[in-house]
Amino acid sequence: MIERNFVGQKMKESQIKEYMAKTLGRAGYSHTEIQRTPVGEKIVIYTTRPGLIVGKKGENIKRLTAVLKNRFRLENPQIEIGEVQNPMIDPNFVAGRIASSMERFGSKRFKSIGYKMLQSSMDAGAVVAEIVLSGKLPSQRARRWRFFAGRMKKSGDISMSQIPKAQTSIALKAGTVGVKVSIMTPDIKLVERELDKV
Repeated sequence: MIERNFVGQKMKESQIKEYMAKTLGRAGYSHTEIQRTPVGEKIVIYTTRPGLIVGKKGENIKRLTAVLKNRFRLENPQIEIGEVQNPMIDPNFVAGRIASSMERFGSKRFKSIGYKMLQSSMDAGAVVAEIVLSGKLPSQRARRWRFFAGRMKKSGDISMSQIPKAQTSIALKAGTVGVKVSIMTPDIKLVERELDKV
């Protein structure tokens, strides 16, 4: 019974995050955190443009609160806005920018979009960055294209729990294109980096 409640709770959280990403994608949306408190659920929406999320006189917040109550059956949702200080090292934001750029310019310019976003992330202070695009780019056969700078950790605890990752998809004329972004930020401590200092 406890396991079923836990699974149901996690599914609801996933649906809320999916809804927020779909609804607020154009407003510099990054990601959503859901915290349980004694008085209800605290939903923190991270964005680069807080004013757009809040809306005129808090209209968007009121609308989102109503959706959380009616559609997702949350008793007392409390929405807070968190500002993303450095958006180009936030994988969710970068993945969203790649998706919107490809929707706007099409799949033919995927290489320039990939390299431009990679360079922007590195210029913003990323230690390592990796962008993977998969789909019919540019041919009729599905392929994977990888844009990277530095050596990304692929295994171990650092890769699993510390390196921020984001994944999204874009529906283009040629078919669906998947976007994966991984960015190692300067605050992540690597064992080998610490050993070099000794």
